[in-house]
Amino acid sequence: MGIASTTLAVTAWGGSSVVAKIIDMGAFALIAYRFLLFGIVVAAFLALRRAPITGEALRHSLWGGLTLGVDAALFFTAIKFTTVANATIVNALQVVLVSLISARLYGERMTRRDMVYAAVAVAGVAVVAFGSSGSPSWSLGGDLAAIGALIAWSAYFVVTRHTQTKVSTQHYTVCVALYVGVLNAPLAALFGQDLSWPSADNWMWLVIMAFGSGILGHVAMNWSLKTVPLWLASTLTLFIPVVASALAWVAFGESLTPLQMGAMAVVVAALGMVVQNQRGARPGGVSAADAGPAAAGGGD
Repeated sequence: MGIASTTLAVTAWGGSSVVAKIIDMGAFALIAYRFLLFGIVVAAFLALRRAPITGEALRHSLWGGLTLGVDAALFFTAIKFTTVANATIVNALQVVLVSLISARLYGERMTRRDMVYAAVAVAGVAVVAFGSSGSPSWSLGGDLAAIGALIAWSAYFVVTRHTQTKVSTQHYTVCVALYVGVLNAPLAALFGQDLSWPSADNWMWLVIMAFGSGILGHVAMNWSLKTVPLWLASTLTLFIPVVASALAWVAFGESLTPLQMGAMAVVVAALGMVVQNQRGARPGGVSAADAGPAAAGGGD
């Protein structure tokens, strides 16, 4: 169930990237409306069910909200000031950082085969991203923003795993959404983005994005982070640019070269092998095939 939930989440996030392109709003304004809409509506629903958001839940969820809010802000900044390829590739390197943290904090080690499959998937994402990057617009500041987003996104995974020992997934997701919206609203104003009431068309897509990405994406991912290794959840996020590129091709007719299509197939195949490898995995993320003689003898 954990892997299925993670797969559902990354698919929903890939779809939300396409929906975001339809909405005629600045990036920070869109983030603010999207997350505040989800947070306020679901908080009201929980209150009606006599499970209101408490001060304790808000306190425990603070770091999750800050890390995700900073990630969203920095990633969109990176997209604006550097190449899409650079921003995407730096973000894809999350699997490297999270796998190191996962092994250090939780003993969740990647097998040698999983490392190879993950590296192949990252390479595939690189081909997809560079193929759609368009004219170059590199800047050091944009790359630094992408690195900051990478660190914040990785921290969000770790914080989410830790926090949900104290707060339910529903309450945590709602609190995080409220923090992200509140953090990005002043950024929208600072950068001169229009925060006025959206049009009816924009509202329709905002609702789809908020609750599609919010429930199918964030709730599903946050729940799965309690049950699957952090490195595995991080690796499966490499599916996001594949979904986004494929849907953009269908919805907007955005071109995909044969090389990109082949790279997308490679990413899907590599991630499929990672998932398949989990069927024989031991606790801690080591499969029987890779455990070696130490596993048979009970040694470390």
